[in-house]
Amino acid sequence: MATKPRTKAETLAWLRTIAGELATQTLKRLEDTLPWYGDMPPSRRSAVGLVAQAGISSFISWFDDPRSTPWIAADVFGAAPRELLRSVSLQQTLQLIRVTVEVVEDRVKDGSEPLREAILLYSREIAFAAADVYARAAEARGLWDARLEALVVDSILSGEYDDELPSRIAALGWHGHGEVAVLVGTAPKQLDVDHVRRAARHMHADVLIGVQGNRLVLVIGRSDPLGSEPEETIGTSAALTFMEIATQLEPHFGPGHLVLGHEVPNLVDASKSAKAALAGFAVARSWRHAPRPVHADDLLPERALAGDPLARATLVHRIYRPLQAHSTELLTTLWSYLDNGRSLEATARELFVHPNTVRYRLKRVSDVIGWDATGAREALILQSALIIGSMSDHEHQPRRRPN
Repeated sequence: MATKPRTKAETLAWLRTIAGELATQTLKRLEDTLPWYGDMPPSRRSAVGLVAQAGISSFISWFDDPRSTPWIAADVFGAAPRELLRSVSLQQTLQLIRVTVEVVEDRVKDGSEPLREAILLYSREIAFAAADVYARAAEARGLWDARLEALVVDSILSGEYDDELPSRIAALGWHGHGEVAVLVGTAPKQLDVDHVRRAARHMHADVLIGVQGNRLVLVIGRSDPLGSEPEETIGTSAALTFMEIATQLEPHFGPGHLVLGHEVPNLVDASKSAKAALAGFAVARSWRHAPRPVHADDLLPERALAGDPLARATLVHRIYRPLQAHSTELLTTLWSYLDNGRSLEATARELFVHPNTVRYRLKRVSDVIGWDATGAREALILQSALIIGSMSDHEHQPRRRPN
């Protein structure tokens, strides 16, 4: 004799009767089929159980009134604490939904056709609801990370640090280590931040990205490739200079000049590199054939003329003072060579020496300070250093008191 089909009211009453049984079976199935569930601490397993139980209860309420669909996410995931959403991935959540649906389907497989269809439809809705919850969480985290990154870059550019800067950098997941350099250029009309990060990771580098008006600022640090030992990075990230990294990142900037600040030991000192890069970016148009990218130290004369104290100090302490301390003979030879239009013969006549002696001394100058006076651009840098250095000597001379 055929069993008389249950009415909807009878089905609802039966579902409410077995709701506890379904929840218990679901937890047992989770332990048997999902290893990650058994590895969770008891408090989180309990929270997962509450979510599963809420899903079953929400299905019964939804089966009673399908118009309650918009409330599925709130009904099911409202029982989950925020730390659970951070510790359980979307993939694990979908596995949880699948196990719960399988348990319910096995228990009601002899039920009416409308009930089985309702389970399929509800499982679809709950999966979309889960995706929506995680998407909103990811969006909120992305917006927070963007604001935090902008705050960190602003702190680096301004040089105004506080005790919270290291923790903010750590919260951003900064993978850089060791030296850091700042790259400043024009922001493109459409900036693809993810594309910039992927390009940097390909070069075993990490970047902090900031947009200020029409300027795009990248704070660049080297990072180890994921899953590699330190010795494995030799010949990869160690082989790339910051100028080489900047050259490969150049297509991500808009038209105009691109200036790379000098290397600094760590991220906390990045403001020094940022100040040099910003000062160089402000005057780069004064060098007609400036390369792209250009090093900020190659713009020292223009920066000094614009009143940049860092450029003046760099010219004095990296060029003038080392030559002065090493040999006044080298300093005098360089002065004469530059004043005589970089003519070996004219310099030799002025100093009463052979031109080969002048050539030798200029090579010694290059060995001491790293700049070659025979090049037009470097000659400008060196002459600026001599002028500013001599002015600095005059400023520091003790003034004689009148008798």
